Amino acid sequence: MSKSKPRIGVLALQGAFEAHASRLRSLGADVILVRKPEQLAGLDGLVIPGGESTTFLKHLERGGFFDALQQFVRETPTFGTCAGTILLATGVHNPAQRSLAAMDITVERNAYGRQNESHILETETTLPGGPLEMVYIRAPRITETGPEVSTLAERNGSPTLVRQGHLLAATFHPELSDDPRVHQLFLDMVRAARQLT
Repeated sequence: MSKSKPRIGVLALQGAFEAHASRLRSLGADVILVRKPEQLAGLDGLVIPGGESTTFLKHLERGGFFDALQQFVRETPTFGTCAGTILLATGVHNPAQRSLAAMDITVERNAYGRQNESHILETETTLPGGPLEMVYIRAPRITETGPEVSTLAERNGSPTLVRQGHLLAATFHPELSDDPRVHQLFLDMVRAARQLT
């Protein structure tokens, strides 16, 4: 495997992309803020941050960005948080909307309440290191997972951190926590994928 830093894109159309970029840099990644479809070329992985999923879709409808991103996430490690999870999901409800349909999950938008009902929880996880802090801001709920999807953490029986092959999704905002484990897991996934190519 190349000893060069993993080259990770962060979709920088809206949302807390700078917080993701800062966390990834602190963990040793070379970070590119992605604002155009051509910037996907040469990336080892991509983070789709939180924000407003319908606004993301409006930005992605320009210049073939949606199609380029859909092809990218089929083949390359991608990590979606909050709105990014909605974009990765196969099924989206409350209301229904278009998605990349890459991950075999169904999500319900804004399932945990409005912005002023945002809060922080700690919950058990399969990741080593004890309970995981989860920051929720108008978060979606994962209501169904397919047979290939592994649940790494839950909230009241609903998955909050899931993995399917080269895809990772969180309904919360790990970039707003001091705990780096979720981003570290994603970088480990990226490095493992690089070993296979």
